[in-house]
Amino acid sequence: MITTISILLFLIFLSISLIHFYWAFGGKWGGDSVIPTKKDGNTILFNTGIFATLIVAFGLLGFGIFILTKSGLIIFQLPDLFDKYGLWVIATIFILRAIGELKYVGFFKKIKDTKFGKNDTKYFSPLCLLIGVLTIILALNK
Repeated sequence: MITTISILLFLIFLSISLIHFYWAFGGKWGGDSVIPTKKDGNTILFNTGIFATLIVAFGLLGFGIFILTKSGLIIFQLPDLFDKYGLWVIATIFILRAIGELKYVGFFKKIKDTKFGKNDTKYFSPLCLLIGVLTIILALNK
């Protein structure tokens, strides 16, 4: 079961990472519905640039590789701090993302009727919760 969860998490992280690389190098598909907007649905809350998008892409890819390392599917010596707390850090990041900041992002957001808000409720927050829960399962089995 741990191997299956690890591979699933890796594939999720790889997929999301590849989408971010696509956007970083000029891709447009889906880009209009993944950034939170104000209630008017047109005013985006922040501008993403190539550098920030690449950081997210590499970070997600790193999480996926870390999951494979922790599950023993690839062999790589990790620093003690990462080895001990890494899964818990990843789980915390994604559980907090699923909960959100209470206005624009997460299950408890107030602004729900924008394109992003609908996608967040339907796809993004549940996916983050799934990642968080599966990572907790891995952490508890190590």
